[in-house]
Amino acid sequence: MTSTVLITGASQGIGKATALLFARKGYNLVLAARHADPLATVSQEIEALGRAALTVPTDVTDPNQVAALVQKSLDHYGSIDVLINNAGLYISGPVHQFSLEDWHRALDLNVWGYIHTIQALLPHFIERGKGTIVNLSSIGGKVPVPYLVPYCTSKFAVAGLTQSLHSELEPKGIHVAGIYPNLIKSDFMQRAIFRGEDEQDAKDRREQLEQVLSVPVVEKPEDVAKAIWDAVENKRAEVLVGSANMSKASYQLFPGFMQWLFRQTFKKPIKA
Repeated sequence: MTSTVLITGASQGIGKATALLFARKGYNLVLAARHADPLATVSQEIEALGRAALTVPTDVTDPNQVAALVQKSLDHYGSIDVLINNAGLYISGPVHQFSLEDWHRALDLNVWGYIHTIQALLPHFIERGKGTIVNLSSIGGKVPVPYLVPYCTSKFAVAGLTQSLHSELEPKGIHVAGIYPNLIKSDFMQRAIFRGEDEQDAKDRREQLEQVLSVPVVEKPEDVAKAIWDAVENKRAEVLVGSANMSKASYQLFPGFMQWLFRQTFKKPIKA
């Protein structure tokens, strides 16, 4: 029987790359994201590979929409084998410049979006006695980075969610994995939030990150997709992607220096 994977944030970047990889591996797919048109484009690429793709426009911050997503998926395919939680929001700036609305937007998508899908799908996995949950975190869920406080808060929460789920659900036959990439050269900048001491500061922060992402050595969505496949195929509980391994190791060895370096780097963006 063909396995089925449900991917959130599947219309671009890591989600799209992961969908295409799993299609090549023979999976049927459920693709979820907020907007229908980009999902349809990804679906066409998947169907060109000879696989089936169900697209369900979904805002994962709305638990009712997520419940409908899971039900439509089960009605269509009969079962779901893998859930990949990928939808997320990047948010950067001085912590005192974030509004409560900014905090809610980050946590509602990056944390509650994951909880909603897990809550909706977990009864199906428990009933079957098998299933896989993959949560996209970040190196920002392992290393505390100044000027990314709401983002790191959400990613540390995802790391804790993932590790505690793994501990509880592994004996029930349900594998839970966390993926920890560094910055990825993808489309996340389109809806990222940047705050600053003034409008120019916020603009400088955006431009600084764009410069970093233009460096050739920055990993690509396909690198993360391969890490996700590794976690699913080889039942790995945690995969750090590429340069994230060095970031974690450097922080463990030299935490004081790395914190100083982060503060100097992000406190005031360097103008081009």
